[in-house]
Amino acid sequence: MNRKKKINETLKKKAKKANAKNNKSNKPRYISKAERAAQLLAEQEQASSSSEMDSESIS
Repeated sequence: MNRKKKINETLKKKAKKANAKNNKSNKPRYISKAERAAQLLAEQEQASSSSEMDSESIS
């Protein structure tokens, strides 16, 4: 009985791992604090440059 149980456990573990690999997580990718700061800076620079372009075209 012990041998059957052990075999079934290992087969279940392998199946569980394979199933977990196939199903992707819905969690968003982790973005570090430094990357978030860099993105924020880039967005601010882009916004300021676009507003400068608008003001030049109006003048």
